[in-house]
Amino acid sequence: MRKVITAADVERLLRAGESFDTIPADAIVTPSARDLMRSRKLPARSTPTTAAAPHACDCSQSVDLKNPAAIQKFFTSPAVEAIKVQMCDIGRRMWEKDYVDGNGGNITVRVAENLVLCTPTLISKGFMKPCDMCLIDLDGNQVAGTKKRTSEALTHLGIMKRQPKARACVHAHPVHATAFAVASVIPPSCLIPEAEVFLGEIGMAEYQTPGTPANGKAVGEVGVNHQVVLMQNHGVITWGDNVEDAHWKMENIDAYCRTVWIASQLGSPLHSFGADKLKELIAIRQKLGMSDQRLGTKDCQLCDPGDFRAAPVNQPPKT
Repeated sequence: MRKVITAADVERLLRAGESFDTIPADAIVTPSARDLMRSRKLPARSTPTTAAAPHACDCSQSVDLKNPAAIQKFFTSPAVEAIKVQMCDIGRRMWEKDYVDGNGGNITVRVAENLVLCTPTLISKGFMKPCDMCLIDLDGNQVAGTKKRTSEALTHLGIMKRQPKARACVHAHPVHATAFAVASVIPPSCLIPEAEVFLGEIGMAEYQTPGTPANGKAVGEVGVNHQVVLMQNHGVITWGDNVEDAHWKMENIDAYCRTVWIASQLGSPLHSFGADKLKELIAIRQKLGMSDQRLGTKDCQLCDPGDFRAAPVNQPPKT
């Protein structure tokens, strides 16, 4: 099996003063390891089989679920092993950003037409290992892996079964975005261009007990047309072409909610750039291959702040 190079491995090389040339040419280099290598202005290795490869598995293929040997062979194939490493890397990054605490959060990646990799239950996302990953079918039945799959896999499957473009989902509890979900408030649009392009319209799913079919249905119905879903009184789930893409959207939504929250405290109304400019951003989103259900929406509704109201700043008493 190929060696996996993590950020911790790179740090050890740097402390020892060793060259990155000592890394095997066929090694799997995690995204965080590559970022660290680049930050030290040294060349980072990149191979077609690195953990960052977003389409390492052909999701159109189907595995015979009645053949345990075929399932196990697929589960331990190089392409799937690389995705397991990437899922662990994403989990660690979420944990380091305080997006998850305890054993919270979960990650799924669709690796075949009828199979999905998912994280295990009752384990910190910051300390997962590739051997901890689970393999499930589209009904949530576990078919491979020694750890028990996350109970919230059904929520991810609720999106994947309705939206074929959802190849990976990430669920977490980032503080700022979760605060909006607890308040049942969708952050207003027409404030930051990047949010409109990369997040699109943000959805809100009604609260259902986590891990239940009802929650999978509620989130799945919203997730069909929204790549970012705030889950009332719970957290956030995002989806994308691959697990890195889904994680980026988690970073995007928490940063957006944090910015909106801070801006709302400054004592001035939030400045909207208006519907015409939003249409231009939606067009950019389309060019990037991302659909947007806001097309055809009336101008007066495009930048509707909904239930959001900027909170006034507490002014110091006059003396």
